[in-house]
Amino acid sequence: MTRKYFGTDGIRGKVGVPPITPDFLLKLGWAAGQVFANEGHNFVLVGKDTRISGYMFESALEAGLTAAGVDTRLVGPMPTPAIAYLTRTLHAKAGIVISASHNPYYDNGIKFFSAQGTKLPDEIERKIEAYLDLPITTVESSKLGKAKRVVDAAGRYIEFCKASVPTGMTFDGMKIVVDCANGATYHVAPHVFTELGADVITIGAEPDGLNINEGYGATSPENLVKTVLEHQAHFGIALDGDGDRLIMVDHKGELVDGDELIYIIAKARLKAGLLSGPVVGTLMTNLGMELALKGLNVPLLRANVGDRYVIEMLAEHKGMLGGENSGHIICLDKTTTGDGIIAALQVIAEMQKTGLSLHDLKSGMQKYPQVLINVRTAQKVDLTHEGIQQAVRAVEQSLGTEGRVLLRTSGTEPLIRVMVEGRDQSDVENYAKQLANDVKQAIAA
Repeated sequence: MTRKYFGTDGIRGKVGVPPITPDFLLKLGWAAGQVFANEGHNFVLVGKDTRISGYMFESALEAGLTAAGVDTRLVGPMPTPAIAYLTRTLHAKAGIVISASHNPYYDNGIKFFSAQGTKLPDEIERKIEAYLDLPITTVESSKLGKAKRVVDAAGRYIEFCKASVPTGMTFDGMKIVVDCANGATYHVAPHVFTELGADVITIGAEPDGLNINEGYGATSPENLVKTVLEHQAHFGIALDGDGDRLIMVDHKGELVDGDELIYIIAKARLKAGLLSGPVVGTLMTNLGMELALKGLNVPLLRANVGDRYVIEMLAEHKGMLGGENSGHIICLDKTTTGDGIIAALQVIAEMQKTGLSLHDLKSGMQKYPQVLINVRTAQKVDLTHEGIQQAVRAVEQSLGTEGRVLLRTSGTEPLIRVMVEGRDQSDVENYAKQLANDVKQAIAA
């Protein structure tokens, strides 16, 4: 049975366009309440990022949960991974995050966490969807749910983050730029690094409901690069709107992406004898990371794109570290989901242990040039089409063992994503353009 509303990371879309409407969120709160009524403790935890529509949807969800007879605990703007942590430690029935992550303010979405702080299993999402097809009923007045605010949520999460580095370790002497993307980490991330002793310069920490991810954060690191160089900082940290992504910038102003950060953490864990199982990346993980890990005798497995699939593969193969080049980094020895602050702390801890700069730590991995071209389609395309496969084989033959080709359809847009990776930038660009053109011709034929 396919899911009608849930995608790979909850439900997401443009505000005011179904299903991201107040009436649907009311119904979703009620449906979730029906499913979670007998789970965990006695309430559902609800958090959000800083986009303006979060207030509207928070009220709608609360009303739906209340009608189902389920209590609600509201934490206000908090990072997505904080909700996962608090759901688990407060013994909630479930956690709900109102966020569209790295998207602009006019989008929004809903993510769910189980009582264990993990993403919901497919069968639970299907149960919620089944209730969405039923009319709303309201429990009798004496059994209506109640809503309260959790006043110490931020403090709890800050302490949890700080505890993820070795006891007694401080970041004294480090000058750090922290970019909060005008999102949910604005009142959390600066405190974590300051309380660990760093000299923190904060940017992107003035949310107004409309500026989330706009010109700041993991998807727009230009201001971070500029500020790191301006202040001669040791490095910079860019989080996204809901705090589950991390991109860093070294003292030279060079970006350090998710693949390079995972490599740094993997090498550190291996050296400390703490790495178990394979590292899990995705189909988009850079070939350079695979080869660097191979040099350490660490296997890399590739999951489908999406941190949900990375986490599933980690569980299946008893791994503890994985993620995506976009900056979703999952350290299962520290928490249950992707967490930008936790991942940053693991990298900084290794800098402190070794005395090496971020630039030095990333140098063990040489990224291969990777070119991605989107080919727009008017209809669904069969990627096993002989014309497309013939074009792929031709490029693969030219690259030999020094490169990689990947074609995949977008899950959200009518696009075929054409990716070519290899040692030489100009060759990769030419092969990608050639393959994209061949795909267009095959579609038109």
